[in-house]
Amino acid sequence: MSDQEMDMNPHEITTLVEAERLGLADLLDDLSGQEWRTGSLCPGWTVHDVAAHLTLSTRSTFLGMLGGVIRAGGDFNKMVAVQARTRAARFTPAELVAQIRQSAGSARRAPGAGPLDPLVDALVHGQDIARPLGRVRPMPVAAVTVALDYVLGSRFYGARRRLDGTRLIATDLDWSSGQGPDDIRGPAGDLLLLATGRSTAPAALSGPGTARLQPTL
Repeated sequence: MSDQEMDMNPHEITTLVEAERLGLADLLDDLSGQEWRTGSLCPGWTVHDVAAHLTLSTRSTFLGMLGGVIRAGGDFNKMVAVQARTRAARFTPAELVAQIRQSAGSARRAPGAGPLDPLVDALVHGQDIARPLGRVRPMPVAAVTVALDYVLGSRFYGARRRLDGTRLIATDLDWSSGQGPDDIRGPAGDLLLLATGRSTAPAALSGPGTARLQPTL
C-alpha cells in the first residue's frame, strides 16, 4: 500500500469515487447523440466506449478478465479496448448512465486494481470525455493530488519511465513531485493527464521539460 493510500482511508476514497462517478453520470446524461459518438482523448475510443468502460470496473471478474487477455493474445490494453467496445455495442447511452449511477458508491474493484485505481479511472476518463466536447469538468483538489501521487508511484501507468528527469509543478495548487533538471508546470489536472499518458493542450504546460514532450502533444 502506498503512502497516499495510507493517508486516505477506504471510506474517504469511496466517497471521492462516488462523487466523481455521479458527476460523470450527470455529464453523460446531458450529451447529445452526436456527442456520444465523438472521439475521446483515448485514441480510437468514442465517448460511448469510455462510458462503457467505466461501468466495467465494478462488474469485471477474474475469469472474465483472464479469458479476455487470452483472446487478445496476452495484450492487456487490447483486451480492455475490446471489452469496452463490446459493452458499448450492447448497451445504449441511457443504460450505461443508469449503470454508472447504480454502482457509483460501490467499493468493488477490477481484479488486480488497487484502492486508488477507481479514483484515477473516474478522474482521467472524465477528462477523456469532457475535453474533446469542450465541456469543463473541474477536479477536486483532494482527489487530483492523491491521484497524481499514486500514478507517479505506480508501475502500471509508466509515468516514472516517461517522466524520468523531470519535476512536475502544479500551477493551480500547492503540489510538486519528482527530481531532475527539467521542470514541467501546469494545472494539476493537465499534469494528471500527462502522467497517465494522455495528450494535453501544449498551452497548458510550460517549463524546460516540455521540450521532450512536444512529439506527443
